[in-house]
Amino acid sequence: MQLEIRNYYEVLLMELLSDEGLLDELPEDYLADLCCVTLNQLPVRYIRHLVDTYFFEDYNELKQMKEEIQTALERSRAFLKANIKKEQESI
Repeated sequence: MQLEIRNYYEVLLMELLSDEGLLDELPEDYLADLCCVTLNQLPVRYIRHLVDTYFFEDYNELKQMKEEIQTALERSRAFLKANIKKEQESI
């Protein structure tokens, strides 16, 4: 049996990255690292059906979640940038 569940923060993060054009712009390896580092900073909210989530979600809650994602994404980009710079300096 396969259950259809997923982390809603992951869905929202991918929407944000798509809206900002980063899915097409960033290299795949960097994008995967960016998503992992970002999602590790956020709580987990599992959903079963995305359409139900859109119907029942509270606007203020969604706004707060998107702000949390944006903040985590900015920290993740800074973290990865610093680590890439360190890695290049050690070569």
